[in-house]
Amino acid sequence: MKVLVNGQLLKRDEAVVDIEDRGYQFGDGIYEVIRVYEGVLYGLREHAERFFRSAAEIGIDLPFSIEDLEWKLEKLVQENGVESGGVYIQTTRGVAPRKHQYEAGLAPQTTAYTFPVKKPENEQAHGVSAITDKDLRWLRCDIKSLNLLYNVMIKQKAYETGAYEAVLIRDGIVTEGTSSNVYAVKDGVVRTHPANQLILNGITRMNILELIRKNGWKLEEKPVTEEELRQAEEIFISSTTSEVIPVVTLDGEAVGSGVPGPLTKQLQAAFQESIQQAIGISSS
Repeated sequence: MKVLVNGQLLKRDEAVVDIEDRGYQFGDGIYEVIRVYEGVLYGLREHAERFFRSAAEIGIDLPFSIEDLEWKLEKLVQENGVESGGVYIQTTRGVAPRKHQYEAGLAPQTTAYTFPVKKPENEQAHGVSAITDKDLRWLRCDIKSLNLLYNVMIKQKAYETGAYEAVLIRDGIVTEGTSSNVYAVKDGVVRTHPANQLILNGITRMNILELIRKNGWKLEEKPVTEEELRQAEEIFISSTTSEVIPVVTLDGEAVGSGVPGPLTKQLQAAFQESIQQAIGISSS
């Protein structure tokens, strides 16, 4: 398998990370995960733009253009013969002696690789369980940074209890999942936290909101309270690798009737159709 290291395609065993890379020591960097369908990077431009935004927010000056990045990632996918899978890309601030502050002029280090993705068909069809927990993360969740320790801790807690995801709650308000955006359906209205510094504005989230508007379904980008979440008729989550998955139990209690709801199913179908349209356009 080939990997991308600072613009060069190398064999994986040739890729080396310096022990004083600030990403390795501080989590000082940013990343993206992009889904590949039928050899096409889905939502590539949107992911690339968010990658550049995250870099700008933490003061990393990327040494390449969006177009250069897209071309390199497409080349990586082609080189590895990926038809269905994903691409992980990250950039760190660079290599420097270990101290919190840093000098100007560090060379950002960018790496990327492809990986297999198993479509979560069973979870999408039958739904999953989730737990709730406190959202104790930093207040710049809109930056897709490498600092994911709290997310990892709570995701592991969910895993150890047999749940698929943990829904995070800050001051009584539902923000998002450890690795997903969260939506509640009440009286036929889809509610989800507005895109601000408290959540990551997921690419899948943006596509879902567009589909809701396009199909004339009711939508409110409005905070959902913990109580409202527990009273929801439907709950679903979304992410690049999960796509759209219903949550049918929350903290051991049934959500609605305890099976995937009708609006969630409609959204799943609309999302799958949008993928086919997008990769059809991209590959034509």
